[in-house]
Amino acid sequence: MSEVFSLTRPTEGSVPILLSVPHCGTRIPEDLQEEFIPEKIAQLDDTDWFVDRLYDFAPAMGITLLSARYSRWVIDLNRTPDNQPLYTDGRVITGLCPVTDFLGDPIYNDARTSIDESEVERRKRMYYHPYHDQIRQTLKELQNQFGKVLLWDCHSIRRFVPSIRKEPFPDLILGDADGTSASPGLTEITLRNLEGEARAVSHNHPFKGGYITRHYGKPLEQCHALQLEMSKVNYMDDAERNYHPQRADRIQELLKRNFEELITLLLS
Repeated sequence: MSEVFSLTRPTEGSVPILLSVPHCGTRIPEDLQEEFIPEKIAQLDDTDWFVDRLYDFAPAMGITLLSARYSRWVIDLNRTPDNQPLYTDGRVITGLCPVTDFLGDPIYNDARTSIDESEVERRKRMYYHPYHDQIRQTLKELQNQFGKVLLWDCHSIRRFVPSIRKEPFPDLILGDADGTSASPGLTEITLRNLEGEARAVSHNHPFKGGYITRHYGKPLEQCHALQLEMSKVNYMDDAERNYHPQRADRIQELLKRNFEELITLLLS
């Protein structure tokens, strides 16, 4: 098993869906630990906590699950490799190798404002490229087998992050890069299922998909990509610190129903 990521193959017959969980990692390499503020890496506030656990039902449905092991503060797997901003609306955007958290507070002891380019390249080589190589390899395998494939990018965020949005986030935010990363049918099924719950649902706002969704979603080539961002209180406690089994069960049932419909469409 890779040191950089965890790849869980289906326990039953495979279906043409790959789940990617790029922000659940909590590891900080030993050679970098002393560079970070100790209190920061003790909390890792920007982590998509427990999202890999939330989706752990997927392999039993035939879905492949790929999840990161290292923290996004080491390198952010959902940013462009050349560190171009994903949004230009004034929100705080952490970079490929972040130097602040979402609130704009330093995460390094020396409050550095950038990472040396040679160090960025080293981290890309060690952590970024292996994850993306695995995405490409798995998508190719599934598309060779089925003719079409869906990459579902899994995320979560605190209910309220004022540096990104002045209001609390909706419960569920589906991103398809403004309609360019997936076929309308896949998006419509998912929106219908998400909106069928008594939850606040948004489409492409305030998140329309990061680098993974935008880069790999090529519906004309039968490679589709969707991103689901969810407020953490949907599966964690009100303090957004602990996994909440009852809340998680409800979200899992919703996700299972949705994947069942998506699998039917993809195999048709």
